[in-house]
Amino acid sequence: MLSERRLEVLRAIVQDYVGTEEPVGSKALTERHRLGVSPATVRNDMAVLEDEGYIAQPHTSAGRIPTDKGYRLFVDKLAGVKPLSSPERRAIQNFLDGAVDLDDVVGRTVRLLAQLTRQVAVVQYPSLTRSTVRHVELLSLAPARLMLVLITDTGRVEQRLIDCPSPFGETSLADLRARLNSRVVGRRFTDVPPLVQDLPESFEAEDRGTVSTVLATLLETLVEEAEERLMIGGTANLTRFGHDFPLTIRPVLEALEEQVVLLKLLGEANESGMAVRIGHENAYEGLNSTSVVSVGYGSGGETVAKLGVVGPTRMDYPGTMGAVRAVARYVGQILAES
Repeated sequence: MLSERRLEVLRAIVQDYVGTEEPVGSKALTERHRLGVSPATVRNDMAVLEDEGYIAQPHTSAGRIPTDKGYRLFVDKLAGVKPLSSPERRAIQNFLDGAVDLDDVVGRTVRLLAQLTRQVAVVQYPSLTRSTVRHVELLSLAPARLMLVLITDTGRVEQRLIDCPSPFGETSLADLRARLNSRVVGRRFTDVPPLVQDLPESFEAEDRGTVSTVLATLLETLVEEAEERLMIGGTANLTRFGHDFPLTIRPVLEALEEQVVLLKLLGEANESGMAVRIGHENAYEGLNSTSVVSVGYGSGGETVAKLGVVGPTRMDYPGTMGAVRAVARYVGQILAES
């Protein structure tokens, strides 16, 4: 166990290195921070931190920089989440309140996160497997052609055209619409199939074929849209951190192109809780020089998706965690109100 003084020295090293981009020496630490001890004592503490693997010396006669292990301890024990200022919170709310639909919400969230953190932002679309039905609309386009519109509690709207086996009248359409909504509104998508399987039997024989076709289309939509989707933005921000990547940023860029990799990273967040993956904690080799900060978002206390940022391990963790958490909270509010 490190003493409180050595924890304070580690905190100071992380803060200075993140702020200056330069390895930190004992003389600079005692000048910038009120550690209450001599440079010689700080040098001794830094030697212990280095022996324990929390800091490293990148060059001979240079200062020290935090290791992945040092950042981990900093995040777990030393870093409070930095709250956003009132102007920042108002700016987030004003920017996100202007969204017109779910695609716009996700697009605005990606741009906002990238601007606030100056990192790469990743936002997962709300998953249908964790969504509930808000409304099913059926519209007649022709005597034997319908449009099915499925609206979720998270604002997703799915549309499908249906060619019916026979003409379907307005009265029958209104009846089907009412019966369908009475069974599925407010229910999870995964619960829908058994709730509607006997519906065709309650209609006249000549209408059962069309009712079955409509139900088949509805259930196919749930299966088709089960694939997770995400949006990414701010990749150009990585060019500001070229010296933070040992050889090249190419492996990072290649990893960011792999949607499966990003979904796995976001999926490791504990539901709505904050998750911070640092350096080699990321299983994908291309991201070993990065950190991923992610959190769940949703409405009514239920997580429906994740969002977060990817950046170099030399990251302002308190500020980044605060921004990610604040944006997730506002997105959840928008979904609840939509």
